[in-house]
Amino acid sequence: MVMTAEDKAQVIGEHKKHDGDTGSPEVQVALLTSRIVYLTGHFKSHPKDFHSRTGLLKLVGQRRKLLNYLKKTDVQRYRDLIAKLGLRK
Repeated sequence: MVMTAEDKAQVIGEHKKHDGDTGSPEVQVALLTSRIVYLTGHFKSHPKDFHSRTGLLKLVGQRRKLLNYLKKTDVQRYRDLIAKLGLRK
């Protein structure tokens, strides 16, 4: 099932910097991460869905670009986000 409005609002609420914040890199990366997690679960039951796999790779690339931007501008915010989302081992 696709991410509902309530799920999206919850993710935004956890990562927003101020009220009405939907565009900060932290929020965008968190939303992309939740979509990526959903799609990876989707591929466990649909291994031949190559069209969606292309979309997944685009999402991963977009998240990587946002993380690179955040790392370049503010390393501490980058490290906090990585730790909060559990992206690096």
